[in-house]
Amino acid sequence: MAWFHLVLAGCLEIVWAYSMKKSAGFTLLIPSVVTLVAMVASFALLSLAMRALPLGTAYTVWTGIGALGAFAVGILVLGEAVTPMRLAAALLILTGLVLMKLSSN
Repeated sequence: MAWFHLVLAGCLEIVWAYSMKKSAGFTLLIPSVVTLVAMVASFALLSLAMRALPLGTAYTVWTGIGALGAFAVGILVLGEAVTPMRLAAALLILTGLVLMKLSSN
């Protein structure tokens, strides 16, 4: 169950990152509220996951899911640039996440 909580927390991190971008510096009400609600839910789920998972593993996977997800949303939804260097960086993050998962009991 801890891994489910962790993955869901990471997905909510993607939601709040995107909605924060859309909030225009917290000047738009709906995206601002979505950001805050998703943040609180993401942190709550992360804290549940940390009951059973090591701190380093949980935090690394949570931030990695958020980073890779925000990267993908930036490209697919916001039209951000796709460059070989950015793709290589994303691949390194993904590799680190897989290794962190494999190193956990």
